[in-house]
Amino acid sequence: MAETKKKKRASLSSFTILLIILVALAIVTVVMAAMGVEGIEGATLSGVLTAPVFGFQDAIGVCLFVMILGGFLGIITETGALDAGIAALVHKLKGNELVLIPILMFIFSIGGTTYGMCEETVPFYLLLAATMVAAGFDSLTGAAVVLLGAGCGVLGSTVNPFAVGVAVDALSGVGIAVNQATIIGLGALLWIVTLAISIVFVMRYAKKVMNDKGSTFLSLQEQQDMMNEWGMKESEAEAADGQAAATPKMTGRQKASLVVFALTFVVMIVSFIPWEDLGFDGFVAGQSYEEVATTVTGEEMVAVYDEANGTATELSGPVEATSVSEEEVTPAWSSFLTGVPLGQWYFDEASTWFLLMALVIGLIGGVSESRFVKAFINGAADMMSVVLIIALARSITVLMASTGLDMWILNNAANALAGMSAIIFAPLSFLLYVVLSFLIPSSSGMATVSMPIMGGLASQLNFSVETMVMIYSAGNGLVNLFTPTSGAIMGGLALAKIEYSTWLKFGAKLFVVLGVVCMVILTAAMMILPGGAA
Repeated sequence: MAETKKKKRASLSSFTILLIILVALAIVTVVMAAMGVEGIEGATLSGVLTAPVFGFQDAIGVCLFVMILGGFLGIITETGALDAGIAALVHKLKGNELVLIPILMFIFSIGGTTYGMCEETVPFYLLLAATMVAAGFDSLTGAAVVLLGAGCGVLGSTVNPFAVGVAVDALSGVGIAVNQATIIGLGALLWIVTLAISIVFVMRYAKKVMNDKGSTFLSLQEQQDMMNEWGMKESEAEAADGQAAATPKMTGRQKASLVVFALTFVVMIVSFIPWEDLGFDGFVAGQSYEEVATTVTGEEMVAVYDEANGTATELSGPVEATSVSEEEVTPAWSSFLTGVPLGQWYFDEASTWFLLMALVIGLIGGVSESRFVKAFINGAADMMSVVLIIALARSITVLMASTGLDMWILNNAANALAGMSAIIFAPLSFLLYVVLSFLIPSSSGMATVSMPIMGGLASQLNFSVETMVMIYSAGNGLVNLFTPTSGAIMGGLALAKIEYSTWLKFGAKLFVVLGVVCMVILTAAMMILPGGAA
């Protein structure tokens, strides 16, 4: 009997999904306008075609930062410092194998919560799989350390520019101010709690595997592949040498590069925290202003008024007024690099900082001019898909605003949820993001599309907008622990010789627990934190 070959369906990319949404929304507005729905203007062909361009213009600050960050990561990778640093840590703790798990998961989680470490983790699946097999565990333990470590960090993003950064930027674009300190605090709570649960889960599994190899979730074929790839070779090598492999040595340049790499993210974190809102004015020390009075004539006031309102106003007599404004006389000491003090940075300042640090690390790491240029360009190129997704996602916001669909959705959703309490609104919003994240796995794309709607809805219902930002981050982050549309997950598991179905069986219970915990924390936050439009 001949076997019938089934064609494997390829998952739709984020680009295709966003384009489908854009066209679908355009068609919806045309139909609604034809039906006479009040407040809706049907989209035009030119409006649809130009929306991605205007979306790119609207998100240029975010897009530029993403590209420069990619170049920065390309340079640190070129020095070999990051790989060498983790390898040295792993070998130094040899004999205390279980201690490796919380330490490495915490390190990866820092990358996740600060800059959305995801695609950058792929090379570490191979390294950690080999390390954990040598330590007496299995390759699944290594994959879990990387994926759950970085994933819990992203789930509880604090200053992650690809998640909360884009979300806050999207909200500011529709006139909603957000308290960054609240987001950082709530994000840190989600990060630490989910990470602690995941660490306990992985350590318990690792202990079982160390004591009984038969307790592994790996199939017989996966176990064979694992031992052929790492276990047998390492055992034979150690038997031949009569001793364990020597700890890899880092060069002085690599050590210095790692220090600067860590410092770069420390400064970024510090610069994004609104210290003045927290009562600390140390970073704006030395800053002074003076009042400047300017005389404004009646003709100037009338010209501004008429231009804004399309009117033609005439004055019956001479009018004169005085405009008083504050101008900076002495800048803050911490603004010498970017012109903006720490604690008030945004994407432009962060882009400047990462560009400078890429140059510094390149010099310290001994990267030649030609290698630097190539590594930086390749790193930035790796981020182009994220950049284009942000721009395309922003185009949906542009189209919805031009047709009035965004306000129509907000008003009708607010009416439908008017009597809903926070204890119901928060978990339903979380579940909504879980569903939407399968359609749009890109965290930045999801934030750009949804936050103007969901954040605006929370504001209208007098709920905490900051909690809504974290509902998005946690919902999207949870799905990105196991979604098959993630190239980082599928590529990493392949490197670790693990089937996707095995990963699902291994983590299914954990994913449910993490989801319930997130809903409880976020519902409590929605009930406790103050809300309302800023």
